[in-house]
Amino acid sequence: MSLHTLSSLTPQSRRFAGYLAVCLALFWQPLWQLLRVSLSHDTYSHILLIPFITAGLILMRTQPLDVQTRSTGPAAALIVASALMVFLGLRLEPRLAPGVPLAISILSLVALVWAGVLLVYGTRVFRSLLFPLLLLLLAVPLPQFVINRLIYWLQSGSAEVTYLLFRATGTPVLRQGFAFSVPQFTIEIAKECSGIRSAVALLITCLLAGYLFLRSGWSRIALLAAAVPVLVIKNGVRIVTLTLLSIYVDPGFLSGNLHHEGGFLFFLIGLLILWPVLWRLQSIEAKQRRRGEGPQGDDTGGSRISPAPILRNS
Repeated sequence: MSLHTLSSLTPQSRRFAGYLAVCLALFWQPLWQLLRVSLSHDTYSHILLIPFITAGLILMRTQPLDVQTRSTGPAAALIVASALMVFLGLRLEPRLAPGVPLAISILSLVALVWAGVLLVYGTRVFRSLLFPLLLLLLAVPLPQFVINRLIYWLQSGSAEVTYLLFRATGTPVLRQGFAFSVPQFTIEIAKECSGIRSAVALLITCLLAGYLFLRSGWSRIALLAAAVPVLVIKNGVRIVTLTLLSIYVDPGFLSGNLHHEGGFLFFLIGLLILWPVLWRLQSIEAKQRRRGEGPQGDDTGGSRISPAPILRNS
């Protein structure tokens, strides 16, 4: 945001900034805990980016925000829900699984942010900013037992893809669960090799790509659905590639930089797999618009993005 934009904030924006500052002050302890968790665990590293992505998407809009009378009813409901979550989180904390109290606290803060938008800008603005506001839910850290279930699913899917790729390449392989015996090596798809971090990054990227470059709800859901199998395909490709390089080129590939730091390369491979899907969905939408048969979508398509929002009073 430029200095000019800061100096030209509307009264509504100044009120919302003050409201947001109060909310952040009230939740400074769980926010500090969230920061520590995000910096110390790769699984949660994406959380630090979510507020900035949300703010960027809002600032990049071209359509004016049609400010109307505050929506006190829905805002009050969200505030009550937030207070109730905080109360239950504190009351039940000793009996909750690790990570659940923090998730409840951050979810309560997100609910307060939504309430602030309704109080200051009204329902119409809230609806027009629905995707960036819902994106804030990705800042809520999933409890460890949920993460463990996701990791197990990624391990299982990656193991199936890995086995199929070994067979397709003619590599002799004996599988026992997540362990694979190949010539010279026995490898195991451990939790650390599940690809959970790149999976989260790929899902967020697909959400943003659908929001920016697609216009209808069905096409955005289709893109996200197409990303699910890619999560395990790219990880299986990574495991098989490293193993074959270790067998036929250098055993050091199983412990080298490509193993420990090559996740970004295979993340790009996942994007390349999904690019034709995005292109095809755009083509279908374009044909539907020309025929006047497709859904009209909303005002958040990629062609409608610009540097900053414009606020106007109704």
